[in-house]
Amino acid sequence: MIKKIIVVVITLFVSVSSFAQKNNTSAYSFFGIGDKNNINTVEQLSMGGIGVALTDVYHLNFSNPASAASLSFTTYSLAIENINTSVQDGNDKQSAATTYLSYLALGVPIGEKAGLSFGLLPNSSVGYSLVSNIFDTEDVLTEATLYEGEGGTNKVFLNFGYKLFKGLSVGLQGNYIFGKIENSIVNQTADDILATKYETVSNVKGFSANLGFQYETKLTSKLDLNLGASFDLSNTIETKGNEYLYSVSLSSFESPRDTILKANSVGELKSPLKTTLGVGIGQKNKWFAGIDYSFQNALELEGSVFNSYSKIAYDNYSKIAVGGFYTPKYNSISNYWERVTYRAGLKFEKTGLLVDAIGNGANFTAVDDFGISFGVGLPLTQQLSNMNLGFEFGKRGKTNNGLVEENYYNFRLSFSLNDKWFKKVEIF
Repeated sequence: MIKKIIVVVITLFVSVSSFAQKNNTSAYSFFGIGDKNNINTVEQLSMGGIGVALTDVYHLNFSNPASAASLSFTTYSLAIENINTSVQDGNDKQSAATTYLSYLALGVPIGEKAGLSFGLLPNSSVGYSLVSNIFDTEDVLTEATLYEGEGGTNKVFLNFGYKLFKGLSVGLQGNYIFGKIENSIVNQTADDILATKYETVSNVKGFSANLGFQYETKLTSKLDLNLGASFDLSNTIETKGNEYLYSVSLSSFESPRDTILKANSVGELKSPLKTTLGVGIGQKNKWFAGIDYSFQNALELEGSVFNSYSKIAYDNYSKIAVGGFYTPKYNSISNYWERVTYRAGLKFEKTGLLVDAIGNGANFTAVDDFGISFGVGLPLTQQLSNMNLGFEFGKRGKTNNGLVEENYYNFRLSFSLNDKWFKKVEIF
């Protein structure tokens, strides 16, 4: 058993290098510290992202730290995600795709009333490459600007859940957020031999915490009522790094020339309290239907790192997710497909991001997100472990006021492996 724990811990931290890959293709990842990732499992994302009220003895739940108290088996979970995005601005249309390791986590029950989980998750991601061209009255290119960015932040978490009494569980989770983000802007006019490049390299770090509650009770002999609440406490993420401005030659490959500016830069991203409430009904190991509602006041950006973001602002965030699952007969022996779990859901999300693409300070447009998801949980042989497939398609943003519309299709794959590490030795 101790060897298993050591292997999992080593695998977890070795996998940090795997998270340092490009895992975003969105133009909207340009802002702040990148796109905020969906901190949910594949099983949850296949149900629209619900899970705050859902208790599950076989699967991890990243939405609510109180859910760790429900674990009956040691659960090891990992997942990969494939993102496909089609972007249009009203004139042109482009596509991009990327695949990455999306999470790695382990949950362990502690007695009959408690549970512990820890793991590594993507927190935010940056991955864009945008070109802006300016033409004269005769349609001749006079100026070109290339915007590129990569990197992001990851989250290492430790979560503890405990059952206060029958039906009520509480949980506390601590997170350490870290990462590196690189952004650059290369500008060249038709009359100049050299281009000008502005580059920022930022190291990001900070701490955050989550509180959660779950309550489960019987409405009838076969119908359960589940209530849940999760609170992401207010926190501040710090960024420290350097900014550079220099001339470059782009004749064959990028060759830096004269350095005009080299300076230290700092910044802070302040996140207010985020609250998520959930309610659901269902029959244990049979079906579940639920709805989650999240809301948060506007984010705040401060410091020299974010001074160039004059074309964005933040508004209040909100999200509604609806979804559920159905398993015909989870303990069927004769029919494999009766043990398969079928999931579906949808989400409506106001990201809180406002973009003024025109730049006159009067055309801030909200970037909203709508998605539909579905998936299946496939049992592995006769064990409780399973493989989960998830699909999601949706739309974010719109082409109004110079913005872009992103139509996305995501494919997700995860393994949820169960074992009984702390089973007592029985003598017959």
